[in-house]
Amino acid sequence: MAKSRVGSKGELFPPKEIREKLGLHAHKRVLYKVEDGRLIVEPLPSLEEILKEPPLVKITLEEFHKFRRKLSQKAET
Repeated sequence: MAKSRVGSKGELFPPKEIREKLGLHAHKRVLYKVEDGRLIVEPLPSLEEILKEPPLVKITLEEFHKFRRKLSQKAET
């Protein structure tokens, strides 16, 4: 746990060790949530970081097109 301050314009200043631990750097996007009266800050991965991860689902292009056609047919009815 660490203490910090809120700037005059409402900026949050997490200590360096916390920024480093979370991989926060200039222009890094974050998600803010409030749960039970607490502020939760989560770093959002960049598109490049997401693309480096292995896919959760493996599907061929043919399977994708087949599934898409089924969804389109359902939407039309």
